[in-house]
Amino acid sequence: MVARTCLPAGADRRVLDRIHANAGVRTRNTVLPLERYGELDGFGAANDVFIDAAVGLGAEAVRGALRKAGLRPDDVDLLMFTSVTGIAAPSVDARLVGRLGLRPDVKRLPVFGLGCVAGAAGVARLHDYLLGRPGQVAVLLSVELCSLTFQRDDTSPANLVATALFGDGAAAAVLVGGDHPAPADGPEVVDTRSRLYPDTGHVMGWDIRGSGFTVVLDPAVPDVVRRYLAEDVGGFLEQHGLKPKDIGRWVCHPGGPKVLDAVTDVLSLPDGALEVTWNSLAETGNLSSSSVLHVLRDTMDRRRPEPGTPGLLMAMGPGFCCELVLLRW
Repeated sequence: MVARTCLPAGADRRVLDRIHANAGVRTRNTVLPLERYGELDGFGAANDVFIDAAVGLGAEAVRGALRKAGLRPDDVDLLMFTSVTGIAAPSVDARLVGRLGLRPDVKRLPVFGLGCVAGAAGVARLHDYLLGRPGQVAVLLSVELCSLTFQRDDTSPANLVATALFGDGAAAAVLVGGDHPAPADGPEVVDTRSRLYPDTGHVMGWDIRGSGFTVVLDPAVPDVVRRYLAEDVGGFLEQHGLKPKDIGRWVCHPGGPKVLDAVTDVLSLPDGALEVTWNSLAETGNLSSSSVLHVLRDTMDRRRPEPGTPGLLMAMGPGFCCELVLLRW
């Protein structure tokens, strides 16, 4: 599909094949059948697909999360929606209120532009909200349909890397305040930290053109991680009397093989510390903001630690920035 839509007819595809072979991705989901991508005629057509699919996938994700939490739609006090792969006004969250049976006074917060970091940032910001309203329920919804952003007739390295790494998916997380009676199935959020790195705005993001979202993906991203992450993580954990070796579960966004190698190196992580993240990358690709929530779910389902174990949820994204969330299982 990528060769048909991104490369000129008859072009040598050895570079494309090499990039895809080295991406660490075995399988992915796409919102459309592969043969449909050649039919998308410009940004408007792709964005129409995004709106329709985001509402359907979003409704499914929120219903599932609420059901697992033992809560009803009318229990929700705040719905935060994040995506960086499409736009809508009315926003997707507004379109979901009636469909899901949310209360008409539900607070809504649509967020665009955080990209891959938004899953972690969303958890952090809902935690901040619930500190002031400890009896309430907040839901984070992420829908990322990255395949709709792949650029036709674009042989740039950034576009080809994006076609190798990114997949389509959605995730929803339910957070409850400390005074809410619902039994907590997941970890407790202890604290959060945000960090925006200086002079790095050029390394990741979109150039928005008539054809849609053209990816900006600088090869220097792993270098930024190596330069800043260890100091950020170490300083954050030190405030709580912890060191990286004390973290029992690392819930890390699967940014790609080079980024994960950089994270492992600078934090001196033991073998297997990012196993769930590597598996998520292989099974579904990089789902932008949805990915770290998938890794959180998989950690809960497959590698749930003993109660009291500290964990760290983290993601990085455009800005260039990092979001850290300290967890207690």
